[in-house]
Amino acid sequence: MISRRILLAALLFSITLTSFSTSAADALDFTLEAATGNSITLSNYKGKVVLLDFWATWCGGCKIEIPWFMEFAEKYKGEGLVVLGVSMDGDGWQSVKPFIKENKLNYPIVLGSDSVAERYGVDAMPMTLLINRHGRIASSHIGLTDKSVFEDEIRTLLLGK
Repeated sequence: MISRRILLAALLFSITLTSFSTSAADALDFTLEAATGNSITLSNYKGKVVLLDFWATWCGGCKIEIPWFMEFAEKYKGEGLVVLGVSMDGDGWQSVKPFIKENKLNYPIVLGSDSVAERYGVDAMPMTLLINRHGRIASSHIGLTDKSVFEDEIRTLLLGK
């Protein structure tokens, strides 16, 4: 059972990371296997706004946010948004592929790795980053975040701000 101190620390950490950064760090590149069998390399999306979501099939907050991300993927694809899901499920495609099919995910899903999770500091899910067109992390959200926060940040990044 998680202690209240840990939950409070996670909440405070989440609040700290949810605002736009004026000194954004470069998004660390990776190449991971996609559900289609192809490989996806993050740096190939430079020039696009990327919503990068670290999630798992067992994560309650993830299941709430994924339909929003599907909506954003469809609504803003013509303006340059790419949604990319990084599954952190321990059993790999065994859980993920049925989840993709059942929920009709409309954006690419890749299998995460321990090294990518470590490089991005993923220790709780969902963890969602918004990456600007220059490949720099504009915002990071740990835990369930309000849909309007994501959409406001997406719109701002799509406008180039």
